Amino acid sequence: MKKVLVLYYSQSGQLQSVMDQIVAPLKQCDGIQCDYQKIEPLTPYPYPWPFYRFFNVFPEAVYLDGCPVKTLQIEEQYDLIVLGYTSWFLSPSIPVTGFLQSDQAKKVFNNTPVVTVIACRDMWLMAQEKMKTMLKDLGAHLLDNVVLTDQGKSLYTFVTTPRWMLTGKKDAFWFFPRAGVHENEIASTSRFGDRLCKALQHDEERDSLPLLNNMGAVNVNGKLIATEHIAHRSFLIWSKLIKKAGPQYSRGRNVVITIYVIFLLTLILTIVPLNMLVRKLLSPFRKKSLAKAVKYYEQPSGK
Repeated sequence: MKKVLVLYYSQSGQLQSVMDQIVAPLKQCDGIQCDYQKIEPLTPYPYPWPFYRFFNVFPEAVYLDGCPVKTLQIEEQYDLIVLGYTSWFLSPSIPVTGFLQSDQAKKVFNNTPVVTVIACRDMWLMAQEKMKTMLKDLGAHLLDNVVLTDQGKSLYTFVTTPRWMLTGKKDAFWFFPRAGVHENEIASTSRFGDRLCKALQHDEERDSLPLLNNMGAVNVNGKLIATEHIAHRSFLIWSKLIKKAGPQYSRGRNVVITIYVIFLLTLILTIVPLNMLVRKLLSPFRKKSLAKAVKYYEQPSGK
């Protein structure tokens, strides 16, 4: 009997819908025991988020300061772990980080193959780089990565995603598309569960090789790679400043957050579009380096 552990943390329910699709074939698979668990912080985070509370977790997310989480009722050893997470400020969500930093994770992830599943905006590269490091520190082996990103152009999601997080509204409005991953794309993720089922039945997870090659698991937008790197460097600087201003929810921290949000909005309305235009003009001269970067971030699963 093969044992699979599926873990996730979801606020809006979108990631849970994705994980449900992946889990369904595994639960029906002969010879597979599938334990499906939600990571829960000891102190729940709100959804929708109040404005200042949303930005108050910004520094902790960026610097991987995980929160205390509830102990899961799981076994200590599995043949495969499927870990679903969302990106908070270009980093894994704080509850997922908190669990990966727990003593329980140290036991269950050690020497175990892992498939990560991400559902978020179109910027997830830095979050996955941090995830790779945390998994390596736990002694886990990353076999595959599945990524689903919000529908709509990148500039549109600068509006639709914050609106969704801060108000709970994800419907289309004006010329903006509906927020979140398209329902058809979510439904199609069951194919990954089917493939994992067959792989486990044939002991393929023991080979430490990707199981989801040529299945459209990852699609990297090369145009956003440099933008995400720049944004992450900015996040590191501002997170440090916000942390130094005071503890969470303090007046000092909120003052710096206000300054940062004004800076961020100015950046989005001016520098970001200009940067995207410049990079588009330069892209014909950077095809080789861009292709190399795309190939790297598509690993281990590839397209």
